[in-house]
Amino acid sequence: MSLFFRRLAKAAPFTFSNAFKGSQSSTKTSSGVIAAAISGGISLYYFTSFPNLAHLDSINEETQKKIVLNPKEWLEFKLHETANVSHNTKLFRFSFDSDAELGLDIASCILTRAPTGKNDEGKTKYVIRPYTPISDPEAKGYFDLMIKMYPEGKMSQHFAKLKPGDVVEVKGPIEKLRYTPNMKKHIGMIAGGTGVTPMLQVVEAILKNSDDKTQVSLVYANVSPDDILLKQKLDILATRHPNFKVFYTVDNPSKEWIGGLGYVSKDVVTKGLPGPGDDTLIMVCGPPGMMQHISGDKAKDYSQGELTGILKELGYTEEMVYKF
Repeated sequence: MSLFFRRLAKAAPFTFSNAFKGSQSSTKTSSGVIAAAISGGISLYYFTSFPNLAHLDSINEETQKKIVLNPKEWLEFKLHETANVSHNTKLFRFSFDSDAELGLDIASCILTRAPTGKNDEGKTKYVIRPYTPISDPEAKGYFDLMIKMYPEGKMSQHFAKLKPGDVVEVKGPIEKLRYTPNMKKHIGMIAGGTGVTPMLQVVEAILKNSDDKTQVSLVYANVSPDDILLKQKLDILATRHPNFKVFYTVDNPSKEWIGGLGYVSKDVVTKGLPGPGDDTLIMVCGPPGMMQHISGDKAKDYSQGELTGILKELGYTEEMVYKF
C-alpha cells in the first residue's frame, strides 16, 4: 500500500491545490507535509493511472455523460487500494473506465453483494448490503467506500478480506432522497458512525453549488473521539462555508475533548438544528439504537415508517423528517 493512501485515510488535509488532475497524475509530497485535497467525497490525490476495469457503454443522453452503474445488472468493480481510517473502519477505492462516471444521484447509494455459499439446490447464496460512496459523484474512473468492520458482519468481513485486484459486484444507483437545490431553507442532520456518508453526499452537493443557499446543520454522534470519521474534512468544510455547521458529541470523551457529551438529546436538537416548520427537513442516519431514540427506524418494507422518538416529541412531523 502506498504511503500516500495511508496518509489519506488518516484524513489530515493541509493543501487544496492539486486535487485529482486525471488518471495520469501522481502524488507530490514535501518534507513532513501531507499533500491532500478536498475533492468530492474524500481528501485524496489521484496518484496513479487506473486501468479500464468496469465496462458499460452506457451514455446518459441528457447530459452526454458516460456512466457505468446499471440498476438492473450486477457489475464487477476491481479493488485498487485500501487504507485504515480508524481502528475499525477502512477505506476502499474501486476503479473503472477513466472517462466514465459512476452515475450517482443526490442522494443515492449502491448495492454490493458477495457469495456466502450454496443453497440446497446448489445455487449461490449472496449477502447484499447498501453503501453510500463518499467520493464525488462526478469523479471519473473511481469511487470510494468507507466501511466499518463489524466482527459478525458478513459483508464487512468480506470487504476486510479483499486484496487489490479482487472484485466486488455492484448494482445501482438506488435513489434515497431526490435532493434539489434550495428545496428547503434549512436542513438539519443527525448522524451516527458511518451514517455520516449520505449526509456528506448531500452537504457537498449543496456547498459546491453557489446558487444553493440552503443552511445545513449536522449533529454527529460517536462512541469516542477516535470513532469520528472524516472529522478534519467536515471541519474544513464548516470553516470554508458559513452555511454549514457541525457539532460533535461522544459517549466516552478523552481528557482533551471539548465537544458534546452523551447521546443526542432534545436540548442538542433544539439548540443545534432548525425547529419544526415547512421550510425545515431533518435527515437521520445511524445504528438502530440511535434511530429508535431519534426518529424510530424505517418500516420492514424499507419505507419511512412512523415517526417516533425525540423528533416527534419536539413537534416535527413525518413530512419534516427523512430516514436514510
